[in-house]
Amino acid sequence: MTMDSDTLIDWYRETARDLPWRRSGVTAWQILMSEIMLQQTPVVRVEPIWREWVARWPVPSAMAAAPQGEVLRAWGKLGYPRRALRLHECARVLAEQHGDEVPADVDVLLSLPGIGDYTARAVACFAYGQRVPVVDTNVRRVVARAVHGRAEAGNPAARDLGETAALLPVRVDRAAVFSAALMELGATICTARTPDCERCPLPSCAWITAGRPASDVVRRTQKYEGTDRQARGRLLDVLRDASGPVERIRLDLAWTRDTGQRDRALDSLLTDGLIEQTPDGLFALAGEGGA
Repeated sequence: MTMDSDTLIDWYRETARDLPWRRSGVTAWQILMSEIMLQQTPVVRVEPIWREWVARWPVPSAMAAAPQGEVLRAWGKLGYPRRALRLHECARVLAEQHGDEVPADVDVLLSLPGIGDYTARAVACFAYGQRVPVVDTNVRRVVARAVHGRAEAGNPAARDLGETAALLPVRVDRAAVFSAALMELGATICTARTPDCERCPLPSCAWITAGRPASDVVRRTQKYEGTDRQARGRLLDVLRDASGPVERIRLDLAWTRDTGQRDRALDSLLTDGLIEQTPDGLFALAGEGGA
């Protein structure tokens, strides 16, 4: 497999978005925070929250010292709030076991709470400049089209890391930039629904050569309105806006369309450790039940 890395790197250096976590002086901890936030959440929603968190918790120990509820409240509406709890736990481990620093080794990163294959390699690459494959949805789509001639990548597979690694330039410094460029291309040009092939910097693309064949992947549309996830969000909103534990009636009024769904959402929030119930039956964000 091959790809014109020089052309792609030149394009990236000329046109890449000026995202704050890409700038010089940003620490590995701050990059780790951005990577956790960016999972399934658009850049435009992440950037202002990330800036607040960098100022508020510039090092892992600062976040570790904060109550869970404070971190959950600061997470706001980024979605999938369990990420906030995992990051809080990760901060505690970094502060206690790693000298308040984010390690550079992929295997050590993988041992941290809430850090998976993608995040570990993203930190190693973007924070420490290592030559490791960084594979997200955008990268998989670019490789599927440019190299394999498929409209979509399909389900993630073990081969994704190997295929992406085979495309990396030999020089370590260029490999890290190339990884960022692949991701940028998928996010801004080679998008899922409306790829802008006229602006693509790659001189050749197997998908274009094949006549842009239609996707054979069955796409499942994920709705939000009326889902358990929306119900969970409404209940969390009540607790985030409260100054202390609240009565059950406050939560009942937050979601009245389906009482069974509301009860299910409440149970799942308790099970996930996002909220807690006090001895007297009130409800609060994690860590705030004793207030």
